[in-house]
Amino acid sequence: MSDKLTLIVGATTNPSRFAYFAASRLAGAGIPFIPIGIKSGEIFGEKIIDLRSKPELKNIHTITLYIGPANQEEWIDYLVSLNPSRIIFNPGTENSIFFQKAKAKGIEVLEACTLVMLSAGQY
Repeated sequence: MSDKLTLIVGATTNPSRFAYFAASRLAGAGIPFIPIGIKSGEIFGEKIIDLRSKPELKNIHTITLYIGPANQEEWIDYLVSLNPSRIIFNPGTENSIFFQKAKAKGIEVLEACTLVMLSAGQY
């Protein structure tokens, strides 16, 4: 099992969404994850935590984003405050303001695809 605890932001139970695929691939790779979003449910044995509650989470290594820039503003400061080692901005989630805030806190910022990284063994 990996020690790269991953927060999936925008988690969903909808099997046609990339956030769902990411949860499936992380689970299959033995990488621990916490799904967080605005819709309730459970994926791969993990309950989706309500993002609106801004829960206090510890030891997050990676945040992988599946919410677009238009829906990120109210969560940026919260997500940066979790002090992850890195944030993966999946295609369509890129946000220069978010990039700057994360980099200012020493967080690695990647414009990448979690699914491709997992497939290529680069996660």
